[in-house]
Amino acid sequence: MSHAYPPNAISNQSNSLSLKRMGAPDDPEARHEADPSQEPSQPAAAAAATGLPVAPPPPQFDYGPWSTGLWDCFSDFERFCISFWCPCVTFGQISEIVDRGTSPCFINGAIYFLKCARCYAFVYRLKMRKQYRIVGSAVEDFAVHCCCEACALTQEYRELQNRGFNPSLGWVESVERQNHGVAMAPTPPVAPIVEDCMKR
Repeated sequence: MSHAYPPNAISNQSNSLSLKRMGAPDDPEARHEADPSQEPSQPAAAAAATGLPVAPPPPQFDYGPWSTGLWDCFSDFERFCISFWCPCVTFGQISEIVDRGTSPCFINGAIYFLKCARCYAFVYRLKMRKQYRIVGSAVEDFAVHCCCEACALTQEYRELQNRGFNPSLGWVESVERQNHGVAMAPTPPVAPIVEDCMKR
């Protein structure tokens, strides 16, 4: 004997089933899936979408200080005197190393002598700091060259010296000497082979 159900009960039951399939809010499983705290992180989602592992960004290396202070210029008094009386000479030598030989020393020295010297030198100090990751700012670089040009040039010259360059020799010869020094590095001493004198 079949049981008869009211039409409205059948429609309510079918509606609840369809809501459960659609993930209605009254469904506890749907609420668990809709919880934003349970959603995967962005890298995990990207890895799941592409199938490739997502590596974190590489760490940024910290900037370091100058190897010598600004007022240590008097420890190299000869270079300080050249930078004070003929700053175009020191600047030309520095700029050739910073430009890696693409601009000759005498051309940059002539530009320094004929144009706005401090602004030109400031640009190269800024370039040198970024190249060797030295702490500082553009405002500080400009102020240093405006207030004490000779000390700034001497500091930059000594920085290149401490990094293995000889600015007075130019880029090509400095690199050649560095390579020659690596190729001609002294080999570790080897113990001499002593023959057995007891043999007869």
